[in-house]
Order: sequence, then structure tokens, then C-alpha cells
Amino acid sequence: MSIYDTLNPEQKEAVLHTEGPLLILAGAGSGKTRVLIHRIAWLMEQGVSPWNIMAITFTNKAAGEMRQRVNNLVAQGADSVWVATFHSTCVRILRRYIGHLGFDTTFSIYDTDDQKAVMKDVCKRLNIDTKIYKERYLMSVISRAKDELISPLEMELAAGIDWQKKRLAEAYKEYQAQLRRNNALDFDDLIVKTVELFQNCPEILEAYQERFRYLMVDEYQDTNTAQFKLISLLAGKYRNLCVVGDDDQSIYKFRGANIYNILNFEQVFPDARVIKLEQNYRSTQNILNTANEVIRNNYGRKEKRLWTENEEGNPIAFRLLPNAFEEAELIIGDISHHVRNREADYQDHAILYRTNAQSRLFEEKLIMAGIPYKLIGGVNFYARREIKDILAYLKTVDNGRDEVAVRRVINVPKRGIGATTLNRVGDYAGAYGIGFYEALVRADEIPGLGRSGGKIRPFTELIEALRGKLGKTSLVDLTKELLEATGYSKELEAEGTEEAKGRLENIDELISKIAAYEESAKEPTLSGFLEEVALVADIDSLEESSNYVILMTLHSAKGLEFPYIYMAGMEEGIFPSYMSLNGENPEEDLEEERRLCYVGITRAKRELMLTAARQRMIRGQTMYNAVSRFIREIPDEYLEKGNRRERTADNPSPQKPAAWAQSKESFRAKAYEQKSITVNKASGLEYTVGDRVRHIKFGDGTVLEITEGKKDYEVKVDFDTAGVKRLFASFAKLKKL
Repeated sequence: MSIYDTLNPEQKEAVLHTEGPLLILAGAGSGKTRVLIHRIAWLMEQGVSPWNIMAITFTNKAAGEMRQRVNNLVAQGADSVWVATFHSTCVRILRRYIGHLGFDTTFSIYDTDDQKAVMKDVCKRLNIDTKIYKERYLMSVISRAKDELISPLEMELAAGIDWQKKRLAEAYKEYQAQLRRNNALDFDDLIVKTVELFQNCPEILEAYQERFRYLMVDEYQDTNTAQFKLISLLAGKYRNLCVVGDDDQSIYKFRGANIYNILNFEQVFPDARVIKLEQNYRSTQNILNTANEVIRNNYGRKEKRLWTENEEGNPIAFRLLPNAFEEAELIIGDISHHVRNREADYQDHAILYRTNAQSRLFEEKLIMAGIPYKLIGGVNFYARREIKDILAYLKTVDNGRDEVAVRRVINVPKRGIGATTLNRVGDYAGAYGIGFYEALVRADEIPGLGRSGGKIRPFTELIEALRGKLGKTSLVDLTKELLEATGYSKELEAEGTEEAKGRLENIDELISKIAAYEESAKEPTLSGFLEEVALVADIDSLEESSNYVILMTLHSAKGLEFPYIYMAGMEEGIFPSYMSLNGENPEEDLEEERRLCYVGITRAKRELMLTAARQRMIRGQTMYNAVSRFIREIPDEYLEKGNRRERTADNPSPQKPAAWAQSKESFRAKAYEQKSITVNKASGLEYTVGDRVRHIKFGDGTVLEITEGKKDYEVKVDFDTAGVKRLFASFAKLKKL
């Protein structure tokens, strides 16, 4: 039997179609990597030299796995197939030809720390106030510009008379000039400069077009504009470009991914063949039905529906708990039940959540239950830098003799206190037999400190002021005052990056932990809180093995699968996130959140449990959020019978919600006003099947089908750019062309 006979009809069609542009829409768990491997083997069987085959992936791990699987499938020549990441591909090209762009071939590649050092110097040169424009913020602006192939000059011209934008363009220009002086590139430059090389040197481009006659790109939905341009240039001559991806799994917009690369593929390549891989080999049909029903609410997608020959499986479980503590207890209890009854091992379970800050409660419950776990895509909550910083401040307030804590935060945020100053303080403390903090208090008496002593005084005055409030104010208020007085939170807010937002969320979660401690402790004290945290955070004794429960964010879960999946925090404002509902492009952001939900659902192989809490503590305040709209989008027939009423139940607010929650009440209400909308069904439609129509958002398209319902007409339209959509006539307001 041929190796190709093991493929399903659509997979086989994708493997055998080798000439011309090809878009493979590979649904979750549909065997896309298997298709790519067999496609490489088939090309070689047809006499194509492995030297002329290129496969691009996003990670070194994925490239290594693909290379190994090609070697296992093909007897000879597999080593000559170019299997690499975008960045490693560009490095190899630039090492040979970057001289044409005025760089030396021995150029350095700068990591984030190197970039930050350069940006720091740029800010000094241009007198940029880093309290207004943080280095990391400037770096993220420049990175986004490079993703879109926007040069410093183009950014400057686009800024017009906007002084702030012109300032950003000026920083971008100076940053690039500094890199050139240093004969260095950052990671974004690796793609940008390769595109520039190909555009400026057609003979080099043609040489690589001859070399890579057959191109394959994995995870195509995650490509940015620069990567798309690179691929388009390489495929420009022979046009044998095969891209594999799933627009429903495009969840990295914050990293620069451009979903329109996959949505508009047929516009760039009008003769492209499109093959859909809809058969799933991973999940039960109930899980797939749930995923299908949620994702179909997105407009910006290509029509497809996952199905499987696997069993129908159990209905989806949804649990609405009174609070986040009981949510964590329920999930950990369910995992314990499976293991205790020998239904599964710990490693068969994964807990997914929207933000890293949500891991804290689960970590604590797992530790208390003695269950081994592993945190993916992050570190233990109490080991995160921002958490250790705030706890070190609190330890200093509680116990100035903790020299490690004092040394950690005396220059955080930066106060201009250097290592030389600290060494002199340490020497003084040793000479007089006093503690390090006590020596700081006596800074005026330490010889040789000079002006540095004046920088130390505000720190000790802050600590003493906070000590004076112990027992007179709550620990939550004390911590908030600490954050305000030090400027710790403001510095992160000014940074404006995704990483900084995540760190702020973690700080909010710590405040919630402090508030929960104060509510539960008979006599809450700062010492008592720090003791409780120390006991919970001590996970060194956990047994190291591969049999552990996995904790991770939904973004980290992409590409993985587990028999049992728990998706926690399914509430409006949590998932979809508050930021996505209130950003500059709420419609696009909400669709990305829904794709993220789809990714989470399709990680489950056997059982899926979705959980929400009626009340949840956020930044030390109890919040009452509605159940996530994603839960409401799941039809009753796919849910356990007892859950159907829970998911549509209103969340009562026995206490007055926080001011910011009240201010968003009207916005949240809009998501559910559809129930009261009155639809006036038209007596007839001005268009019929086959007519060309125009939609205000989706543009022009052809009517494929019209279904008459009791209250409205449902119209199926194949739009030229947006693909096939099902719309209600009264809302769509389609105009006949």
C-alpha cells in the first residue's frame, strides 16, 4: 500500500496538487503537518530536486520536528530540503549578500536587551523624556512599523504635523542609524533587510527563485506584512507556493500577525487552488460542534466546519460558581477525581485561562492538594519579577533586617543608587555591626557617599512613613499607597507594552490576594500575610516528573492537545477581555478573542469543562461580571442539561460594583440587547439568488441562497473579499448592483 493511501481525500488532493499557488485551510487537528511531509515526499518522487524545495515554519522546534519526519518518510535526499524558520532563512541569505546594503557580513544580531541599550542612547541623543516615552514603548512602535515595512521616512511623512508622531519617527530614524553604525540588525530587520535586498538586487532574488522553486509555508495565518512580502518575492517566478493555515486560529495580532494575508490570498493569487481540511482526528464531535458554533459568529473568516469519525462524546460541561475560589476548587477536585478513579493521569489535564495573573489561585490549590503541576509560558506567580519586587517592599516595611529584600528594591524603580554606593553602605553596616537598612537610615553619617546619600533618604523616608501606617490602614490601601509613592505602576503604564500590561495584571492579582487574606484572617497583619505567601510559594519540594497538571494561557496552548481541558474565567471583561471590548478596534479585537476561544476549545480531545464565577476579585475589589458571550453562543444541545439555565442566568450584584464597572454597564448591556430588538420582516427582497449585491462592510458579492424564516430572511452571500457569509436581510441592508 502506498504511503499516500493513508491520507483522506482532501489531504491527498493537497499533496498531489504541486503546481501553482495553493491555499490549504487546515482546521484544528486536521493533520496539516502530515500533509506537508507527504507533499515534500511526493515532489521528490516526481523528480523535483530536494535542493529546490523549501518549507518555512515559525519555531526552531517545529522546523526540527518537520525535518525529522521528512527524514523518516524519505529514504534519500531529505537533508537537502531547506526546512527552517523565517529568521534563520533570512540570516543565511544576509550573511552572503548584506554587503549590497552597506553592512558587513559579520553583522551582529541584537536581542531585546541590546535593543533597549541602543534605545536608551537614542533617547539621550534626542533629549527624549523616558518618563513620557519608555524605551520599551519606542521599541514596540518601531517593531510594528517594521512588521508593516514602514521606513523611518515613511513614518515621518505620515506623521504630518502631529508632533508626537514626528518624535516617534525621529527616534526610529536615529535608532536605525545607530544600528547601522554598530553593523547590527535586530530580529525585525532580518526580514526587512532581506526584502530590501531582493527589491534592490533582482539578480540575487532570481537566484533564490531558481533555488526555491517549490515553497511551503506553515502557520500562514501568523505571518505579518513583511513576511508575506518576502514569500511573495520568492514565489514570484514559478508561483509554486503552498501556504497552510487556519484563519480561525489567528491569535497573534499583538505580535504583528496580519490575518488578511490568509483571508485575501486568492486576491493576490487569483488562480489559487483552495483545499479545506475539515476532518479532525483529535476531538469528539460534541467538542467540534461547540467550536464550530462559537466561531461561526465571526464575520472575518473563511467558511468551514470541523467534523470527525471519532465518537460523539460527552456534552460540554459549564459550571457557574459563586466565586473564583470555588471555581479553582471545583477544577482541582475534578482532576483529583479522575486520577483517584484511575480514569486519567495528571498529565492528561490542562487548565487554560486568558491572563497569566489567573494562575495564582490554581497554583495555590494545587500546592495545597499536593498535586504536581507545571506552568507553561510563565513562571510561578510568586516568582515573577513584579510580584517579588512588591513583596520585597512589603518585607522591608515589615522587617528592615531582611537585607536581600532591601537590596532588591532600593533602586526599583531606579533612583540613581549604584553598586559603589551600596557597597559603601554594606561596609559601614559591617564595621558598626548594624543591619543594612539601619545603615541606610544613617546614610548622612557614611563617609564618601556625597550626593548619593540624598538619593537614599527618600527611600528610607517612604519605608518609615509606611511603617507608621501599619495597623492604622488596611494592607490593600498600604500596598496601593506603596505603588503610588514609588511610581512602580505608573512606570509600567508608561511602558505601554503587552508585557507591561501583563505585569500590571499580576500586581492587581496580588492586591486581590491581599484583600482575600484580610477578609479571611481573624487578625490580619503584614507579617501574617507574608508568612502565608512564603508557605504557599514554597514549591521546591514538588516532585519533578513528567506527570503533572499543565497551567497555561490560551495563547500558549496553541498547537497542543490534552484529553481533559478546563477553560476558566469565562466572563465578560475576563474573556473576552476588558481591553478587547474597549480598544481602538473593538470589532476586530472581539473576533480575535473569539478565535482564541476556538483555539482553547479545540485543544480538548475527550472532555471540555468551561467555568465562570458570579463574583471575582480584581485589584482588591469584588466584581460581578456577566457570563461570557462565548458561552451564550453554544447551543443547548451541546451542553450538559443542568448547565443550560446557568449560562443564561443573570449575575446578581448584591453589592454596588466598582465605579469603572458602572461606567461600562451600558457598553456591556449592548451585547445582550439583541433579545429585545424588533425585526420588521420585509414583504420581499429587491434581489434574488445569483444577483450581485453590496454590503457596507464586506463590499460586493454574489447571492448564493435565500432562506425565508418566520421573522426575517437569511441570505447567504459569497463576498469577493470577505468570503461566504450568512446574514439577516433586515440587518445586512444589502443593495442590489
